[in-house]
Amino acid sequence: MFLNITLLIATLLSSLVAGFLFAFAVVAMPGISRLGDREFVRAFQVMDGVIQDNQPLFLFVWVGSAVAMLAATIAGLMQLDGLNRTMLLSAAAAYFLGVHLPTATINIPLNNRLQKHKVDEMNDDEASSVRKGFESRWNRWNIVRTLIAFSVAGAMHTLLLRL
Repeated sequence: MFLNITLLIATLLSSLVAGFLFAFAVVAMPGISRLGDREFVRAFQVMDGVIQDNQPLFLFVWVGSAVAMLAATIAGLMQLDGLNRTMLLSAAAAYFLGVHLPTATINIPLNNRLQKHKVDEMNDDEASSVRKGFESRWNRWNIVRTLIAFSVAGAMHTLLLRL
């Protein structure tokens, strides 16, 4: 019973994370990419500021997905075998290494660096430079995270259907 509950919660929350990353990849970032450099930096700072202000639902989903995935993996190690166990271990490894690790080592440091800039004090060249140092790398890694998160969500849904 514990395994089924943790798998269900991990599947739900990791699917929400995949959707969040997807929304950034196909709506938020393409939308603000149409802005000028200063406006782009300001818009991202504001969106990221909501997250950095510990928005409770976001934190529940993001952190909860990791906790639930870890709990499901531990329970699955004890109760699953064969292909089901392999699917769970592979999904968990992909989720931590392909979604959470790049978030912690690439996207968040980029966000934090961007947050330090005072848009109102930047000239056009500075704004352009700040954006160039941020946008393409952040987007590239967000696409990686999105693809992996969707793969994990698919694997977790498949696993639930197999049990």
